[in-house]
Amino acid sequence: MKLLFVVDPLERLGLAGDTSYALMLEAAARGWDVWTCNIEHLGLVDNDAVVDAVPTTVRDAETPAGAFSVGERAYMRLGDFDIVLMRKDPPLDVNYLHATWILDHARGKTLLVNDPRGLRDLNEHLAVLQFPALTPPTIVTRSADKLRAFQAAQGGAIVVKPVDGYGGLGIFVVRDGDPNASSILETSTGAGTRWTLAQKFLPEASQGDKRIILADGEAVGAVLRVPASAEARGNLHVGGRPVKTTIDARDREIIDALAPWLRAHGQILVGLDVIGGYLTEINITSPTGVRHAARLDGVNVAGRVLDCFARLAATAAAK
Repeated sequence: MKLLFVVDPLERLGLAGDTSYALMLEAAARGWDVWTCNIEHLGLVDNDAVVDAVPTTVRDAETPAGAFSVGERAYMRLGDFDIVLMRKDPPLDVNYLHATWILDHARGKTLLVNDPRGLRDLNEHLAVLQFPALTPPTIVTRSADKLRAFQAAQGGAIVVKPVDGYGGLGIFVVRDGDPNASSILETSTGAGTRWTLAQKFLPEASQGDKRIILADGEAVGAVLRVPASAEARGNLHVGGRPVKTTIDARDREIIDALAPWLRAHGQILVGLDVIGGYLTEINITSPTGVRHAARLDGVNVAGRVLDCFARLAATAAAK
C-alpha cells in the first residue's frame, strides 16, 4: 500500500499524542510506503490532482528529528496513491478550503480520508445539531443578550465556544455571578459580529470528555480526557489527563445513529466527543486519541484503523 499524508510540517507534530504519527508508524511497520506533503504542495493539471511529495521514513522516537527522515521530493498524481489522508490541522481557513477543492479531483482515483466534501460541509461544532436528541440544549447566535437569556433558561451555567474554534481555544464556562460573564459573552460574539455556539453546561464534564474513535462508523478505541485542576477543558494539549474508559450503551446508541450519516458524507476517520451521555462535537479534520487509547487499552488502535482503510481501498479499487 502507498499512503500520502497531507499534514502540517513534520517538525511541528506533537508526537506523544499525534494520530497521524501513530498511523505512519503502523504503516511503516507493515512495510507500506509512507509519503508526506503540506497543503501548499497540492495542485492540479487539467482535471487531475497532483502533489510534490516526499518519501518519508518513520521511526519510533520522541522528537520529529529522530522520528522522520525524508527523501527527494517527487511530482506525482494523487491517483498514484492507494490512500490519501487529509490530516492538516485546523483552522479551516481559505487555504484549507482551496485544498479540499483540489482533493475533489482525486475522488474515484484514490481513497480519500476524509472526503473533502464532508470536510467543507460539516462544521465540527454545528454538525451535532443534526442529532438534537443526542445533544445538550444548544443555541447559535451573535447576540450576547440571547446568550444571557439562554444561560438563565439552562439554570445559570453554559459553555460558549466559537463556531470555527478548534483544540479547545475560545471555550468558556459562564456561570451566574461571574463578574466576567458579560465581558466573556461580548468577546465571544465579537460585540455582535461572530456567531457563537452555547450549550447547557454538563457537570459531568469535570469527570471527563470521552473521545470515541470511529473507523468507517465502527468504534476502534476510546479515551477519557479528564480536565486538570481549575480547568474546564479536557483537551490533552491544555493539560487534560488521558484515562482508560469503556464504550457504554449510550455511546453505542450515539454511534449507531451517526454511522450511516458519516458514511454518506464520506467521513471515515472520526472522533466523537461525549460528555455525560451527550454528543458535543464531531471531529473530522484531524481527530486525535489513537495513541492514548492504544497505550491505555494495550490494543493496536492504529492497526484497526489501517485495516479499515485497506479494506475500503481494496473495495474502491475493485469497482
